[in-house]
Amino acid sequence: MIDSPFSRRFPFAALAWHNLSRAKARSILATAGITIGVIAIASLGMFGAAYEQSLRNTFDDTVSQVYVSPGEDASFDAMTRMHVQEIERTVDGDVYPVGYFTANVSGIAAEDAQVTMVSLDRPTDFYDIASGDTDGDWRSGVIIGSAVAEQLEVDVGDGITVDGNTRRVRAVLQEAGRGQVLPADDAIVVPQSRAPSKEYQLIIVHSENPQKAFETSNRMDEELNGREERYSVNDAEEGYEQLNQQLNTFNMLLIGIGSVSLLVASVSILNVMLMSTIERKEEIGVMRAVGYHRLDVLRLMLVEASLLGVIGALVGVAISVLMGMAINAELLSDPLAFTTEALTYTVLGFLFGTLASFVSGLYPAWKAANARPVEALRD
Repeated sequence: MIDSPFSRRFPFAALAWHNLSRAKARSILATAGITIGVIAIASLGMFGAAYEQSLRNTFDDTVSQVYVSPGEDASFDAMTRMHVQEIERTVDGDVYPVGYFTANVSGIAAEDAQVTMVSLDRPTDFYDIASGDTDGDWRSGVIIGSAVAEQLEVDVGDGITVDGNTRRVRAVLQEAGRGQVLPADDAIVVPQSRAPSKEYQLIIVHSENPQKAFETSNRMDEELNGREERYSVNDAEEGYEQLNQQLNTFNMLLIGIGSVSLLVASVSILNVMLMSTIERKEEIGVMRAVGYHRLDVLRLMLVEASLLGVIGALVGVAISVLMGMAINAELLSDPLAFTTEALTYTVLGFLFGTLASFVSGLYPAWKAANARPVEALRD
């Protein structure tokens, strides 16, 4: 290594590698400290990015919707086709009128039940189907919530009676729990052609993304209402901003934890380089006596510290990418679904690891470079 094309081209790097190789165990331990610090920063950062992407995949569809209902100053209690057309002229997204009513329903269980009915076309844009399907002519049947199916003791293909009319169950909705905008578990979905009236209590406008939805909401409020609130226009902008703030705080917390690990690793590098300076005092004195300038000694010690950082950071990045693939597979169902933000954390981890090693080597290098040759040889 000392006498090779590499050493002739990069003499300080070759000499630094030779010196580190003489104390393998100590060098490996110092490198492992940097590796752990880089893993902490990069993998925690990638976990935060994947977790954020997972949440956005779940909530973006809901946040991208604007909900319109009769306002405080409206002269109507429910909206009609005329109101739907007025809204359609204002927006450029998909418009879904939704009607609510109740009906007496019975199934295999003989007892009648009052059930909330939702009249809605294209129900799969809002609901997840647990069994059955809505392909073909689902309009001749109904889609029922999981709690209703259990209450009536019916499943896909069974018949139920709705206000005296028999309807075939075409699909059962996936259990959704509480907090849904549209009733799900305790409701039955029918096509609007089967609803008893052509009135709508809610109109949903779907946009491409949350930002488009917020712009649409503001435009609708300005163009449809004026001084009087004929329409109540609602979006999830406030909740979306709170979510972004919480995610930013969460990511900063993760990065803070990773930075503490890297700080500990930097102290380890500092300790290794100081010990090396003390043990090699005589060697450094000889170098100075045969003509090496103090800047050469300074450069050699810094190259040694930087080598420890580069090697540790490279290993840390490689391990972090493998951990990131496992995180992506768990949260995003795709091990290669790295976002730009996630990959940025690997670059930051590498830069921080290398920089921390370089900074940790500054004081030991300065101390070695300023040692007096005569005193070093005498000691």
